[in-house]
Amino acid sequence: MIEQLNNEAEIFRTPCGDGHLVWRKWGAGAPVVLCHGGSGSWMHWIKTIPVLARRYEVWAPDLPGLGDSAMPPPPFTPASSAEVLAAGIRTLISEERPIHLVGFSFGSHVATLAAANLGSRLADLTIIGSAALGLPFPTLQFPKERSNMTHTERREVHRQTLAILMFADPDQIDNLAIEIQASNIAKARFRSREFASTDEIRTTLARVKAPLRAIWGERDALAKPSVDAVYDVLRIYHPELITRTIAGAGHWVMYEAPEAFNAALMELLEQPASA
Repeated sequence: MIEQLNNEAEIFRTPCGDGHLVWRKWGAGAPVVLCHGGSGSWMHWIKTIPVLARRYEVWAPDLPGLGDSAMPPPPFTPASSAEVLAAGIRTLISEERPIHLVGFSFGSHVATLAAANLGSRLADLTIIGSAALGLPFPTLQFPKERSNMTHTERREVHRQTLAILMFADPDQIDNLAIEIQASNIAKARFRSREFASTDEIRTTLARVKAPLRAIWGERDALAKPSVDAVYDVLRIYHPELITRTIAGAGHWVMYEAPEAFNAALMELLEQPASA
């Protein structure tokens, strides 16, 4: 599935630090830009891209310092990554085409900062499972890979990490999820976790003019003290917020509950800008 979807993509590159931001594009229609989570890549969206591409032009960059993309220019912060992302969007997508910008987890952080930069270029901003809202951030302990581990032991480390953070139901963790996690971690150079306990998304939303949407997994491990508390923060500057909560799903909601998530995202993308 990974190889097929990758082979179907058109590849684009825009400047990023001393190298390039790598973009993959599928489909045709109104542009949707998907920003993946921390220590991730475009593959976080593997179950969403084929559905969206039936109706939209789908762009999935590897964010700076993650996947196939170079590190951003220093300082290595969400803001420097957002500047690279916004510049890439301006290069690749014409100004006459309003953009649906979608961010997951750390990708929501980068996307929100980019949204403040892009202004009227956006049709809307949808954030999913984000931290950096000034809410309590849970302390999670993850197992670590070690150099003397066998392949089986390394896979078990990735499975445990997915169970702790990404999935509500460990039984939903399959071989593809483990393969994606292992590949993403091997390529991850940008360390995003230190920014999760800030309130930068909350404060930046005051400068985002696009309508705000949100999708959360009901059992997201990062939604503390509750998903409703998250939505309350998002409404401080965006009372027009439209939300969808996916029952029983965890943090990586678009993978764990793809049918419900994809239906919710398609519905939000079709909402009028005034809604």
